[in-house]
Amino acid sequence: MARRNRSGACRRRNVKKEKEDLRTQSLQSRQNTHEVELRKLLNWLLPSQGIFSRLLPHGNTSWQFRTLVFQALCWSWAENRNAVDSFKYGFKWCQTLSGAKVLSTYQGMMNALERWTAPLMEILWKILHQQMKHIGGEFWDTGGWVPIAFDGSRDSAPRTESNEAAYCAPNHGHGKTAKYRRKKTKGMRRTMNEKNKAAAPKPQLWITLMWHMGLRLPWTWRLGPSNASERADVMEMLKHEDFPKNTLFCGDAGFVGHPLWSAIISSGHHFLVRVGANVSLLTECGNALLKENMTVLSWPQASMRADKPPLRLRLVKVRVGKTWMWLLTDVLREEQLSLKMIRQLYQQRWGIELEFRGLKQTLDNAKLRCRTAARAKVELHWSLLAMAVAELFALKEQLRPSMSQFRPAWPPPDNATDPSRRSLAATIFQIRWSLTHLSETPARREDSLPWKLHEAKTDNYHRSSSKTARYRPPNPDKKPLGDPKIKPLNQLQKQKLRKQKPHNLTG
Repeated sequence: MARRNRSGACRRRNVKKEKEDLRTQSLQSRQNTHEVELRKLLNWLLPSQGIFSRLLPHGNTSWQFRTLVFQALCWSWAENRNAVDSFKYGFKWCQTLSGAKVLSTYQGMMNALERWTAPLMEILWKILHQQMKHIGGEFWDTGGWVPIAFDGSRDSAPRTESNEAAYCAPNHGHGKTAKYRRKKTKGMRRTMNEKNKAAAPKPQLWITLMWHMGLRLPWTWRLGPSNASERADVMEMLKHEDFPKNTLFCGDAGFVGHPLWSAIISSGHHFLVRVGANVSLLTECGNALLKENMTVLSWPQASMRADKPPLRLRLVKVRVGKTWMWLLTDVLREEQLSLKMIRQLYQQRWGIELEFRGLKQTLDNAKLRCRTAARAKVELHWSLLAMAVAELFALKEQLRPSMSQFRPAWPPPDNATDPSRRSLAATIFQIRWSLTHLSETPARREDSLPWKLHEAKTDNYHRSSSKTARYRPPNPDKKPLGDPKIKPLNQLQKQKLRKQKPHNLTG
């Protein structure tokens, strides 16, 4: 009898132990699902609702701004042809990830985003900047400079009355380029072919993007109609945005002009831009010979008549790749910005062109889906932010592997990759895979989202053939950039320059 009781107690203990083991395994599996890993990344980006405390929603609002941001990101990450279909997937994903009240209708979400996108972007840009500086490490600056590139591009929108009224240029066909084309073809393009009449202009949104060159991440942006001025957008961002100390702005030949350069210098920052025959400069030397490293003045007639001081700048000629080009900077001392550093920085600037390609091809945003002007702008805002957040998540895992939950098995710090090897396509693929398999548990650590983001890199191969064989249609409107125009100071300009106080000479 006593033996039977002991065996029964032993069986009960074994059954209880098995149940505890199953409960522990179930808990561990839930802790390692894609849902948990994605939630950790989103909580790292937005740890609390208090970030949006200064935003005051309507009293009847039942959702939170943090949840609205998560839902907009999931909507932008969804890979669907129609915006409503993307909303359905984004709603389901956000409901699982947040566990809070989620806007249940497409119209409700879009109405909320129309109202709150602008104030939310101001807050989210600052959060991105803080996290970028926190994880950037050695890639935050280059040679003591925080390099930020700026450039512009266009994104197409559906041809609706709302989009055409908001984004089409009212002077389409009457600009300098159109006049140049008519002059080159002598009016034969359309007048001789009435059956093939010119189509109405497409509605397009203009994107002016600022992009951190070291971390290869979007910094901030402005959106406008197709005829917006990228230089005016940059000057507006300089006025309203905060930039780190020792910021060096880098731009192509489209960002020229005394007003823009003066605005950058007045804001306490510096610039490096490419120049050509579209720029006229002055030299204090007696001749107008171009030198590969010389000091010049930017002093247009309007500034001279207003007794404003000139900008003293440095003009250098460097070879980037196979091309010789002229670059202009306000950093006069070569020990602060050497020719080697100038070449390296301008080579890094090319990454912003790849960023636009990633937005249009990898995220499939070459043409927006929303059919009203306000919602098309909202869609483009959140597409840019979704791309920036995805790249930030990948950068976090690649540059700071010790922050991962797999510390013992994670690659050592010396395997941290250069941001230039980060692959946007692989990053977006892994995030979309995790969103569509939220309840699944990775079979191996190497299949987890942090590990996959760490390995989201481009192929490390050496090209064996030239790219010159690839077809590239000729652009009849693209002219050679040429050399900048240099003129010596005349007597009147020399007199005005002598009247300027030494500390008034900017540069």
